[in-house]
Formats: sequence, structure tokens, C-alpha cells
Amino acid sequence: MSGRLLKEISVLDGLLEAHTAELGGDFTAYRNHAYRIVNLCLAFSPDGVAQLDRIATAAAFHDMGIWTDHTFDYLQPSVRLACAHLARSGQEEWTVEITAMILEHHKISPYRENGLVERFRRADWVDVSMGLFTFGLPREFVNEVRSTWPGAGFHKRLAQLEFQHLKTHPWNPLPMMRL
Repeated sequence: MSGRLLKEISVLDGLLEAHTAELGGDFTAYRNHAYRIVNLCLAFSPDGVAQLDRIATAAAFHDMGIWTDHTFDYLQPSVRLACAHLARSGQEEWTVEITAMILEHHKISPYRENGLVERFRRADWVDVSMGLFTFGLPREFVNEVRSTWPGAGFHKRLAQLEFQHLKTHPWNPLPMMRL
């Protein structure tokens, strides 16, 4: 898998750059997270390069609602942003799949089918767990992805946001989680 990392993804970069102001100081951390997700998802996907634009679009928007809507209950705001983009870009036929990729990316149990939604879910879990879970990916590959796009404070920022959310929502500490 080494050497197959995609280091420039124009669709992903364009979508992220459109949200530079909202991401602010977290831009690099979120960009690196999105690049890790795309590359990990591609590693799970035998036909991944053919679906690169879908994966990149979902990666760009999957957590974006945290910054655009200033909430830790961000799945619906993230879906709203993705759907608006798909409508503007004439890619409405991707709406169902990308919506599922966003809504199910924190699902604890496997998604009902082993398609792109499940591969995206696994990729996010590999990244959020900082490689603790690999779902069969070689650890060397996961480490290469993580060293190519370092955390840049992403996981620390999520912990800070979770703590802030917990203070005001103690009975719903992880609203994005799904069983």
C-alpha cells in the first residue's frame, strides 16, 4: 500500500478551502484528518479510486458542522452542508450515499452492508482511534498515513469540544454516536 497515498486531492482541497474561515485555526488539523480518512477509505476499497470524488466529498463535510454550526451535535448540519453542495454541483445522485456516509461514520457496529458507507465508517474509526483499530489494514500503512498527515492537534481539539459539550449536555455526551 505504501506509495499509493494520494497527497493532492483537488475535490477535497476545494471543498475545504471554501470553509477556511469557519475552520479557522483548526484548518490544518481538519484537512489532515480528511486526507487520512480518504486514504484509509481507499485502502479498504478495491474500486476506491473510481469513487474518489464521493469519498473526498464525504470526508470534507463529515465533521464540518462542528465548525459551521458551532455544535458537537454536528451530523445533521454536516449533512445539510453536503446536500447543499451536491445540489449546487449537479451531483444529487450521490445524496443518499454521502448522507449515509456522514450519518453512519460514528456507528459502533458495522453498517448493514459492506459498501462505501462501511468502508468510510472503518476509515474514520481507524483515524479517531489513532490506529488502535485497523480493521485488518497493515499497521505500517496506518502509521504511514498518520505520519504523512499528522494530527496537528485534531484529537486534542475534539477532546476540548467534547468537554465543552459535556458541561452543557451531561445527559447526551456523544450525540454523534450510533449503535
